[in-house]
Amino acid sequence: MGSQSEGINQNNLAAMLTAIGKATGMGFAAIVQLTNNRNILYLVKDDIQLGLLPGDEMVGEAGFASYLATPIVKKDGQVFGSLCVIDSKPVAHNKTAITHMLELFAALIAYHLQEQHELELAARRDKFIAAMGHDIRNPVAAVLNVAELLLRLPGEERVQKMGTIIQRSTNRMKGLIENMLDFARGHLGNGIKLEWSEEPLAESFTKLVEELRASSPSYQIEFAINLETTFSCDGRRMVQLLSNLISNAIRHGIDGEPVQVQVSADAKEFLMRITSKGEKIDVDLLSLDLYVASQIAEAHQGQLEVTSTDEFICFTFKMPI
Repeated sequence: MGSQSEGINQNNLAAMLTAIGKATGMGFAAIVQLTNNRNILYLVKDDIQLGLLPGDEMVGEAGFASYLATPIVKKDGQVFGSLCVIDSKPVAHNKTAITHMLELFAALIAYHLQEQHELELAARRDKFIAAMGHDIRNPVAAVLNVAELLLRLPGEERVQKMGTIIQRSTNRMKGLIENMLDFARGHLGNGIKLEWSEEPLAESFTKLVEELRASSPSYQIEFAINLETTFSCDGRRMVQLLSNLISNAIRHGIDGEPVQVQVSADAKEFLMRITSKGEKIDVDLLSLDLYVASQIAEAHQGQLEVTSTDEFICFTFKMPI
């Protein structure tokens, strides 16, 4: 089954063939693909019932009273095929003007075909990422279980430290995998699914900050929380959103400088604001976890803003409640 974007491109190409037929006065217009030295019809607009269908071979202009064609060349210089118009009766036209028009349409068709090809490649890539993420989950979970067992066993301090390092690193890997899967879901058109509920989030947010403090001891995370009310959201995704934003503030911040985390809610709005001192970054280049954060924000009908100057970076999420 083709993707929605592929269907849109096919509709655009069909509309072009209709316009070409009307402009030239010819009853048959087609995009022809060169495949193994054979001219195979890729898409047709047949108003004169020639009986030629996509997949049929185009054998040439013999037998047609009117025939014009121009090559379709992709941006890498390779010839995709040709754009041709045909009629069973002679059609009077300005050949130079019609040829020029066909060349313009051929360039536009080449652009659409290239765009469709790139979308198909992106879809295959994202499916591979999703499959790989699912396959990696089990071995990561196994390593995490081993780390937790090490921490429970009585033993040397060195073993406990090793268990802690393994646990933190594996949890980081687990987070990266979840972000990768969310990225793939977003690109495959499935979007991030939310499980809406109305639950208190203060405890979950506080636990997250404590975990991040433990995993990033060189950063001082200053946490201020004031949740006066509960509201409907996906609690797990909200924790993921806060985690991703704090991780970005740490990544782009200055070692030893505080990371300020503010979480609050009143009767009208829920707010997250994370600020850290650091160098200016390009806010248009989203990291994987920041991209996922933006998708979570969008799924909640909220707004995520990134502000960066020469002195600080600030991530702000607002959501009406």
